[in-house]
Amino acid sequence: MPLYLGGRVEIIEGDITKLAVDAIVNAANKSLLGGGGVDGAIHRAAGPQLLEETRTLGGCETGEAKISGGYRLPAKHVIHTVGPVWHGGDRGEPELLANCYRNSLALAVKHGLRTVAFPSISTGVYGYPIELAAPIALRTVREFLDKEPSIEKVIFCTFGERDYRIYLEKAREILGESQ
Repeated sequence: MPLYLGGRVEIIEGDITKLAVDAIVNAANKSLLGGGGVDGAIHRAAGPQLLEETRTLGGCETGEAKISGGYRLPAKHVIHTVGPVWHGGDRGEPELLANCYRNSLALAVKHGLRTVAFPSISTGVYGYPIELAAPIALRTVREFLDKEPSIEKVIFCTFGERDYRIYLEKAREILGESQ
């Protein structure tokens, strides 16, 4: 498990629903009522109370973030963010994706959370090429951590060996050598 930025960034391959952190980030849809991929996995692992709470949140716009309890998850909270659907990159997708990471971390700070785990937002059914999404995620998190000392650790939790390798490659370019 490579560590970057003085141990504040970690990249792992695994199941985000198993991580005991202050918050895991859910790559949600606009309704926040569950779906496929990581969204469905988080809802299943958290139990029906998560759906009950997300019904009260009023949905979420692309690039924005909302927070809920973690319920049956080892994580205390779930930060729900809606990534952009890939349309070729000319509809503001890069900035919307960066906003997902930025707004999720800002919400974590607002709630006094210190450890946050992210999936690879928008790279599943939303079709964002991971080779383009990973650098945006890594740069945005690095910029946020440079200005915000209260976040102690950000974990990028990838699903599958290919995604893990891409994140490692991009992290070496963007964050430097691992420690």
